[in-house]
Amino acid sequence: MKFTVYIIFSITKNNFYVGYTSDILEERVRKHNTNHKGFTGGIGDWELKYSEIYSTKEEAIRREKQIKNWKSKRMIEKLIQSIPT
Repeated sequence: MKFTVYIIFSITKNNFYVGYTSDILEERVRKHNTNHKGFTGGIGDWELKYSEIYSTKEEAIRREKQIKNWKSKRMIEKLIQSIPT
């Protein structure tokens, strides 16, 4: 089983959301775009911007917390821009 840390962005909220999943990533993003309660619910324009794959849940949670602890939109944008094209 693999675990994915991901970052999605909403133009409407002008905000990033950082999470992790063991599901298929595309399915998880689709769920974020459904009408549900919570931070990502009811918006519908979340787009995947970044992802990293880990072999253990513990590693994924550690990385998710690290990114969330940055509390810096600029650092998240810098991480996203580091993706090789």
